[in-house]
Amino acid sequence: MPREETILMAADLTRRSLLNLAGWAAFFASLTSMLAGTIRFFYPRVLYEPPTVFRAGRLEDYPAGDPDEHGATLVSERWKREHRVWIVREKDRLYSILARCTHLGCTPNWSEADRAFLCPCHGGQFHSNGANFAGPPPRPLDRLKIWLGEDGHITIDKGEIFVAKDFNHPNAFLKV
Repeated sequence: MPREETILMAADLTRRSLLNLAGWAAFFASLTSMLAGTIRFFYPRVLYEPPTVFRAGRLEDYPAGDPDEHGATLVSERWKREHRVWIVREKDRLYSILARCTHLGCTPNWSEADRAFLCPCHGGQFHSNGANFAGPPPRPLDRLKIWLGEDGHITIDKGEIFVAKDFNHPNAFLKV
């Protein structure tokens, strides 16, 4: 055989083995991806969220004082950062307010000097009892379910929200 033919056969053989190798690689890659998909099937996608119920201390932790013109004697910011909740003490009741503006969901700040909740996003303002009085919020701040457990601890459930028309519901406040 001439030298030229030998070179062509060697090149043809290399091309054939390369295509053969690529075919096997594609086969094993598809097999691996099917195996990975099957294994992934047994691990569902679950969103783990923190529990909605938490204990907020005892009644003694929220003492009554001199009431302001809206009835609040104490606004506790103890749970604002961790649970986005304020606890408000009035003369004869205790209730929890969700720290979420009813306009666009920003977190208002409690201003002790103004005795009001002030929303930094669009200027919404709320009295110490959560009633809106200035800015764009369309309704008062929401209240949360609150009860006194058998062990004497105040328990709050952020999963049950009360709007203004339900503020006198027995679960919307704690009689003290």
